[in-house]
Amino acid sequence: MEDKIKILSKAFKCAFPYTIPIFAGSVEFVAVNILLGAFNPIQALAMTVMINARHLFYGLSMLDKYRGTGFKKLYLIFGMCDESFSINYTADIPKDVDRGWFMFFVTALNHLYWFTGATLGGIFGSLINFSTEGLEFVMTAMFAVIFLESWMKEKRRASALIGISISALCLIAFGSEDFIIPAMLAMIGVLTLLRKPLEKGGDK
Repeated sequence: MEDKIKILSKAFKCAFPYTIPIFAGSVEFVAVNILLGAFNPIQALAMTVMINARHLFYGLSMLDKYRGTGFKKLYLIFGMCDESFSINYTADIPKDVDRGWFMFFVTALNHLYWFTGATLGGIFGSLINFSTEGLEFVMTAMFAVIFLESWMKEKRRASALIGISISALCLIAFGSEDFIIPAMLAMIGVLTLLRKPLEKGGDK
């Protein structure tokens, strides 16, 4: 028993320092393979960009919401994840609640949940065996919920329709394995070109 405790203690000491800096929108799930293999910084950068490309759209959507939050903006940008974006973007914050601090604590709590869960999973995960078959839908379901929440919140949906159309065209052109990056690049280009007309129409 004492040997197991010592092993867990060493594992915790090794794992914990890496749980705070590795907070990069699902990259923590592939970081182990990157670190165990021959380190290729270009490949690591390319993989990180591909996995986290959606944060470009998160960031653009939150520009107005983060305006006027002062020093908290730096942490809000760093700590943004799927869950923080979904809550902070769609939440109806009461007028008597400080908007900046509300978003700050949402982001901080999600950050805490992520690296605590990742740390505990890394240390104790091998002790728990269960079938994960059928859980593949979780990420797809989460993104579907994020999209639906944004769709229901916004009255003008031109940008959402543009995104859907471009995604469908890229899916046909590039196939299901390779359409995500071209679709994101095309959306950024089209939305940048149409930014002024969309803003005049009230769709931000």
